[in-house]
Amino acid sequence: MSLIKSISGIRGTIGGKPDDNLSPIDVVKFSAAFGTWLLQQNVTNKKVVIGRDGRISGAMVQELAAATLIALGIDVIDAGLSTTPTIEMAIQFEKAAGGMIISASHNPKEWNALKLFNHLGEFISADDGKQVLSIAEKNEFNFASVDKLGNKTFDDTFIQKHIQAIVTYDLVDVQAIKKRKFKIVIDAINSSGAIAVPALLQALGVKDSDIIVLNSEVNGKFAHNPEPLPEHLQELCNAVNKHKADIGIAVDPDVDRLSFVCEDGSLFGEEYTLVAVADYVLNNRKGNTVSNMSSTRALKDVTLKHGGNYYPSAVGEVNVVNKMKAVNAVIGGEGNGGVIVPDLHYGRDALIGIALFLTFLTKEKKSVKQLRNTYPDYFISKNKIELGKDFNIQQIFDQITKKYKKYPINTEDGLKIEFENDWVHLRTSNTEPIIRIYAESNFSTTADNIAKKMMQDIKEVM
Repeated sequence: MSLIKSISGIRGTIGGKPDDNLSPIDVVKFSAAFGTWLLQQNVTNKKVVIGRDGRISGAMVQELAAATLIALGIDVIDAGLSTTPTIEMAIQFEKAAGGMIISASHNPKEWNALKLFNHLGEFISADDGKQVLSIAEKNEFNFASVDKLGNKTFDDTFIQKHIQAIVTYDLVDVQAIKKRKFKIVIDAINSSGAIAVPALLQALGVKDSDIIVLNSEVNGKFAHNPEPLPEHLQELCNAVNKHKADIGIAVDPDVDRLSFVCEDGSLFGEEYTLVAVADYVLNNRKGNTVSNMSSTRALKDVTLKHGGNYYPSAVGEVNVVNKMKAVNAVIGGEGNGGVIVPDLHYGRDALIGIALFLTFLTKEKKSVKQLRNTYPDYFISKNKIELGKDFNIQQIFDQITKKYKKYPINTEDGLKIEFENDWVHLRTSNTEPIIRIYAESNFSTTADNIAKKMMQDIKEVM
């Protein structure tokens, strides 16, 4: 498996040969490159916050990365088990030079990654990422002498500080949530969500006896594929029915993606997580919204209803954030269950998403199912084709473009083809060696058929 270097970080499988996988040598090389780049930014301090999710390899990778930064003369704050949004906020709390979360997000247990943040607690830009990769390729490291090595401190309070920022956020109503007496089932997928989500719910006034946690042991041995897609959430759906719960909550291993289950065990739909949260935010703050162009058009519908403007962005959190800043969006994110609340921080955050969603349910006096029924039914068919090491993606896209030239085509991020009432989006993944094929329609069979036809077209030209 090749290492994947993208705006989503340095990602690969554990074990194997250097340069082909995320080996210890690669961890050290790219950590050194990141640390060197940080020091070149003329930072006022040399602090870096590092955390990890619950993956089996997490502690090992984190220790390698931390030791490398210390060798550069950087002071490391070890946050221990944490979440991606928590590390983003911790960088702000500490006024640090940058940060790192050791997590491969939704990828299976054999994967891990170095996800890199700047002093704002935001993913480093594509241009900054290129500089980091260049430093790594040229081995342009200058390690500190023994008297100038960095120090390491441990601070496990960041999750609690993150939660405190959420419960005091002006659109979160703790008293209303407490009064509603929700019974909630969580699928914590054997990672950091098992720590963060129950702690958040308790801070929101949900009784401990009304919180049921599935896959609660933080051991990185994921009970199922960790991506919170419908085919992986059957256990949660069954548990919601079994416990007669009001809602089911699924997060991914680093808690930046969020999906809900309705009280009848049906799926709310990860695409509608952002739609619902945006609906609530726009009820209280008029403004614009942003999501990536692989996300449902329902967000545009909701935005227009509230008198705002909707803007699509390229896929990738940093691209969504850049577009949000450009159009002064009051809410944004990605259709994979990623919610970005800019005046809390510019990063996908399942924890603030949960708090706002529960508040919205109390304000509307609706169940989860009733809320879902207020939104239009769009269906997205999500598919992928695996790629080998040697492929010409541009040649594939050129052939597809030629075939569908009579339709409107957007090439800002891969290839998005607009049909009369439907769309299909083809793009290479930032995190896996695949082509993603997403299609949306008012009917699930139509979406599936569009995607299948496009997959057939791709295979014919590969």
